Amino acid sequence: MRTDRIFARLDREPEPPKIEIPGMSRTRTALFGSTLAFYMAIVWAVLITSWLVALDWKIMLFRPYEQWPQLHAFLDYFVVLGQRGPTAVMVAAWLGWRSWRQHTLRPLLTLGASLLLLNVTVGAVKLGLGRRGPHYATEIGSAEMFAGGDIFPSGHTANAVVTWGILAYLATTPRARRWLSVLSAVVALGVGATTVYLGTHWVSDVLLGWAAGLLILLSLPWFEPLIGRTEAWVFAVRESWRTRRRLGAARPAPAGGRLSPALFPQRQPTARNAAQADSPAREPVTAGSGRAAGGATRTAVHLTQRPHTARSERPPVTPAGSRRPPHADRTGAARPGTSPRPVTGG
Repeated sequence: MRTDRIFARLDREPEPPKIEIPGMSRTRTALFGSTLAFYMAIVWAVLITSWLVALDWKIMLFRPYEQWPQLHAFLDYFVVLGQRGPTAVMVAAWLGWRSWRQHTLRPLLTLGASLLLLNVTVGAVKLGLGRRGPHYATEIGSAEMFAGGDIFPSGHTANAVVTWGILAYLATTPRARRWLSVLSAVVALGVGATTVYLGTHWVSDVLLGWAAGLLILLSLPWFEPLIGRTEAWVFAVRESWRTRRRLGAARPAPAGGRLSPALFPQRQPTARNAAQADSPAREPVTAGSGRAAGGATRTAVHLTQRPHTARSERPPVTPAGSRRPPHADRTGAARPGTSPRPVTGG
């Protein structure tokens, strides 16, 4: 479907009600500060190899996937709800439909901003701390930090919090926000617990992943002005593009490959051209009754036009005499009153 048809369909849709944009309230600021403190406490507890690291090892050696093997097949599929690719596609499809109905790009732009923040913050901490996972641990009781790993915090858990929590953040009614908050919390908790069951993450990885995702959701109101400016810029570009297309369609095309004279401005008459236009027209010069520009009288010569005949229709003409011009030094008949030249050297 062409983009102009899509825009035309959007223009025919009824205007949606005004969408309330969340602000950074005192409650949200307090939650952000407490979550940040919890985040830093988890990192510090792992760095000093505290009781939290001992708990990680106890659950890892317990091997939940061996204790309840009947859950393994289901949880292998359930953990996909925390993978970035499939969840981003599903949520983007839903938010794209909302953008279509509500005549706004804010849902899609908010999703893009949250995923960008997730990749930057979580990825930087993963690479900076370099913790190894349970399957690659080498020393029992060790925190396995700065060993070239990339599992702290849990990316599946943080992605589940952000991707499904963005639905509750963008909800337009209090009831929808409550239900979507409960649903996203259940999915995020389930994905984190599943990674511990499968043995791909420590418990501390999951705790830090929950905190990382919640920090991103709580900080989104700070990015709302930037999202609004981006949306206004996109719509301005769209309007200018549509205006250029409309002007291009209204311009008449040249017929027969010739340029229309209306496309070129007419020359304004100069003083010299105006003087020439006001002067009387020159009379044509006839035979014997006019003077040429140099002052000499010219006589018109009229040639009688003869019909042109083809070469095949012309009668043959026999040439009379020789076509060569006579030469005085050649031997021939002597002219009267002269004597023939004597031949010498014979």
